[in-house]
Amino acid sequence: MTLTLTTSDWDELLEAEAAARPTSPDLDQFEIFEPLLSRFGTGAIRGFQVAPGLWLSLADWNFQQDLRIKIPIHEHPIQIMVMLSVVGETGIHPNLDKNRAYFSGGGLSPKYSDRYYVNQRLAFVNIEVEPELLESTFGELRSPLKSLLLKGEDWKASFYPKVTPAMRSLAYQIWNAPYQGTARQIYLYSKAWELLAMQIDLLTADQAGTVITTTLRPKTIACLHYAKEILFSHLEHPPLLSDLAQQVGVSERTLLRGFRQLFGMTPIQYLTQQRMEQAQQLLRAGNCTVAEAARKVGYGNLGYFAAAFRRQFGINPGECLKKQ
Repeated sequence: MTLTLTTSDWDELLEAEAAARPTSPDLDQFEIFEPLLSRFGTGAIRGFQVAPGLWLSLADWNFQQDLRIKIPIHEHPIQIMVMLSVVGETGIHPNLDKNRAYFSGGGLSPKYSDRYYVNQRLAFVNIEVEPELLESTFGELRSPLKSLLLKGEDWKASFYPKVTPAMRSLAYQIWNAPYQGTARQIYLYSKAWELLAMQIDLLTADQAGTVITTTLRPKTIACLHYAKEILFSHLEHPPLLSDLAQQVGVSERTLLRGFRQLFGMTPIQYLTQQRMEQAQQLLRAGNCTVAEAARKVGYGNLGYFAAAFRRQFGINPGECLKKQ
């Protein structure tokens, strides 16, 4: 059973568990160490404020609970995330893995839900830069770059660049920083800017991945995210498109066109993708048969289910079960 929390719920649980945990004497002054909540799994995240407005974190989590965290609309910093292990569905993002990174400009982020699964391990390097720090450090940015990275009160732009060997090497250098104390702070500071420079170079050379840009009104964007959330919450018995459009307050035509523009796929394609992701998680956990997994994600016909699974993952669902 998936547990759903808000960010406020999550923060309260963290504070309660942190209050009962002794402080580690081995931490640098600019470092925090935050274990994953014990009820959800094992592992921890190490955070480093290497400069005012510049945060770097290293996470290694092993989840033992299906978990969903609802993220509201919020101000978003410039962010880079490089995965060192496969990650599952994460709300508005395509499925990130070792070959696909995440690079976001600053601005407003729509609401979305982070998803975590039983037996899932996540390891990643994450860097967050306040837009003001970028401007104050490097002065006035050139217009095209500024319009992409500094959205202010507009919706942020997101990119999904391919992870190059140089990018992966840099992520591992950050993960395995060879110094302690002030030397490590300086080292991580320089590596964070180096990784940002690498992303900007890819972006300006037009080698970045998919860019989410849209002329949709903020109200319409919010409605489309709500539609996406409804589909994700009703994989077994999804509503008809006409009913979904009425439920979120847009026309069916706006739902279809807007969904494709905002998410790069139709509602049906998104529904199928998420059904297959959920089925894969069920099979990998080894707690059900192929027929049971198909039924739990809304497929009554095993042939249709197997064909859809094979299109998405390149293997039959039975092979996924055998591998587990």
